[in-house]
Amino acid sequence: MTSPSTTAADSARIPSSGVKVAVLGPGGIGGLLAALLSRAGHRVICIAGEATAEALRHDGIRVRSEQFGDFTAGVEADTALREPVDLCLVTVKQNALDAALDRTPPHFLDGGIVLPLLNGIEHMSTLRAHYGAEGVVAGVIRVESTRIAPGVIEHGSPFLDIDLAPTGATEAVAPLAALLNAVGANTRVVGGETAVLWGKLAFLAPFALLTTRYRLPIGAIRTERRQELEALVEETVAVSSAAGGPGDAAHVLSRYDAFPPGSKSSMLRDAEAGRPLELDAIGGALLRAGERLGIPTPLTTRLMSELRAD
Repeated sequence: MTSPSTTAADSARIPSSGVKVAVLGPGGIGGLLAALLSRAGHRVICIAGEATAEALRHDGIRVRSEQFGDFTAGVEADTALREPVDLCLVTVKQNALDAALDRTPPHFLDGGIVLPLLNGIEHMSTLRAHYGAEGVVAGVIRVESTRIAPGVIEHGSPFLDIDLAPTGATEAVAPLAALLNAVGANTRVVGGETAVLWGKLAFLAPFALLTTRYRLPIGAIRTERRQELEALVEETVAVSSAAGGPGDAAHVLSRYDAFPPGSKSSMLRDAEAGRPLELDAIGGALLRAGERLGIPTPLTTRLMSELRAD
């Protein structure tokens, strides 16, 4: 039980070794991180539906990755969390978050850290209402990683980058960053929560909306649809800047130009596989912020309308 004088930095901790980790949603991102953590010797419990949990218990997680190699990692798996853990990675899709939270009772995270790696910016209030404010750390991930089948993960990008925002004090998050760095994720503690979350959304929204609308990878978008890409980046960055986030359009465009040309957004991969799209978490959040802040978003509005009509 946390005393009234205890700070967030004191109440949420990562042990120095032998971390017990729950992964809520072992898909492309959660499965990759679960496998890396398990390979490093940590105890990993994946929380998923019955069919996925059974596959993970039987076969583990098989990773195909140029960066990390091809390997199989054993993990535990269940349909719900049934014991306390030090860290819970929340890696479900935004549109499945409410239902997924029922699988992780908050008392099993008392004194631990919850790290959501979801798209969008609006999930933090939902998570803090469920788990309490002290231990929920804002974070974003940049990676191309796809679940091919239950327990089969294809990591396609030559990077795995995570940004964490300080919670309470930077010292509260530093052990988490060290843990993730040690297993191979390039992790840093930067800026504040608004900067971290908007830094991801300002980059992700043009990438996701344009690649999905035109069913093209980023290489074709940045050549065949360059003018539209630049206009959407300017629009998105204007909202980000007004919200207190990053506002450098040239930096966002330079990151797209550095991507391998065949790179696809997770939204495009979902569309190709016939899975539900995170339109509301990405484009919807951008539209709501623009309306709230008085920033026009005509191109986002048009793309969202066309995508919803598909």
